[in-house]
Amino acid sequence: MVLSEKFTDPQAALDRVIEIYASNTAILRAAFKQFTQGQEIPQRVRACYPFVRITTDKVTHTDTRQSFGFVAGPGTYQTTLTQPVLFSQYLLSQFKLLLQNHQVPLEVGVSELPIPVHFAFADGIHVEGDLDPEHLRLLPDVFDLPDLAEMDDRIVNGTYEVENGAWRDGVHPLALFTGPRIDYSLHRLRHYTATAPHQFQRYVLFTNYAFYVDEFVRLGRSLMQATDDPAERAYRSQYVAFVEPGNVTTVNANLQDPPLATTTGTAPVRQPQMPAYHLQRADGSGITLVNIGVGPSNAKTITDHIAVLRPHGWIMLGHCAGLSASQRMGDYVLAHAYVRDDHVLDDDLPLWVPIPALAEVQLALQDAVAGITQLEGYELKRIMRTGTVASVDDRNWELRDHRMPLLRFSQSRAIALDMESATVAANGFRFRVPYGTLLCVSDKPLHGEIKLPGMANRFYEQRVAQHLQIGIRALELLRNNGIEQLHSRKLRSFSEPAFR
Repeated sequence: MVLSEKFTDPQAALDRVIEIYASNTAILRAAFKQFTQGQEIPQRVRACYPFVRITTDKVTHTDTRQSFGFVAGPGTYQTTLTQPVLFSQYLLSQFKLLLQNHQVPLEVGVSELPIPVHFAFADGIHVEGDLDPEHLRLLPDVFDLPDLAEMDDRIVNGTYEVENGAWRDGVHPLALFTGPRIDYSLHRLRHYTATAPHQFQRYVLFTNYAFYVDEFVRLGRSLMQATDDPAERAYRSQYVAFVEPGNVTTVNANLQDPPLATTTGTAPVRQPQMPAYHLQRADGSGITLVNIGVGPSNAKTITDHIAVLRPHGWIMLGHCAGLSASQRMGDYVLAHAYVRDDHVLDDDLPLWVPIPALAEVQLALQDAVAGITQLEGYELKRIMRTGTVASVDDRNWELRDHRMPLLRFSQSRAIALDMESATVAANGFRFRVPYGTLLCVSDKPLHGEIKLPGMANRFYEQRVAQHLQIGIRALELLRNNGIEQLHSRKLRSFSEPAFR
């Protein structure tokens, strides 16, 4: 087994991880610089990820209300780590729980898993554009390149091969994601959202319409402006900055003297595929909004990558087709079940796996609707229904023979139809990220009310602002209630990695 140092102080363990990672990535960056300058590299350059490990010979006894922070039983558990400065708060909290729950030291060392040279650069390197054909040909002979075999989701899916009761060399996984898997997603996040991973906040809104982005930008920028109203100033002051694609950052004027909402950064020449916007708090517990566009493939792609940041929750806000004759345009649908006709996750999460509603998220969304609309009781029920949402992978499902899809929707008691919600929820379940869905009825194709430009524009103007305010309020309620309540045991299997 690889040599390691033992720590009973979680901060000291984290400091050692940071030291190893900084040293090893610096080796790769220095060698790559020499390589690009045409200097001869006499031998292969390799540097490996740091790891953290815990070994216990006792049956785990811990507070049964906890859903993470402890290993399943006797044995050795290990994971590789990356970007420890970015994940410092998260890692420190996980280290503290392991030490507290098991009363055995943490072991930190250098693993045998090489860091791909691409991942040694936090901002990424564009090998194809930076190197001539000869250097590109020689690159695999000098450096380790990304290996897809080390980046799959076998741990998350619970499909990794077990030998002699453990995963690799008698060692169980300690976390859902390995270092290379996290690195891969961090670099993809930059590509898809045009913002850096450190900008992302712990609470995430997903939407499928640019109208929500326009309203979020308007709101985010306004919150950064100084105000003389004491109550409004107190609310605005919880957020320190608003970040847009290109890492364009507006600092909150309410936190400065004299007040000045300064903006830095450069907007991208072209909008990214799934732009992200971040209403930031100093501790990272602010709100990120991502426009995932249309379709389950986009929904899976972005949630695959945001999941490695270990958010405390994500909510889908979008428009849907109302399937019930009693629904009206503008009514809200709070999803309590999903029909998965999206298909993009069928190979990762079998269709027979139920996707349960999470009470904590459901209550927050319900309370947010009541708070923003100022309705209660029967009047609240008139504008919001709880029911099943069906997500499909064909935007023009209306043009097919209606008989089979309508039979499935009727048998499942679905009251709303979209293309993303089931995917977002299913990936939340798969990645152990609390999830929820609140949709707004924008058309009723089964009842002759199809989405046409004039009607749609009027609807968007009337409903988008309120819908977005509800989503923000729900996430703020979840944050105020505390993560101990939010991270439910319903998302954890009976043999789980210890890290949340």
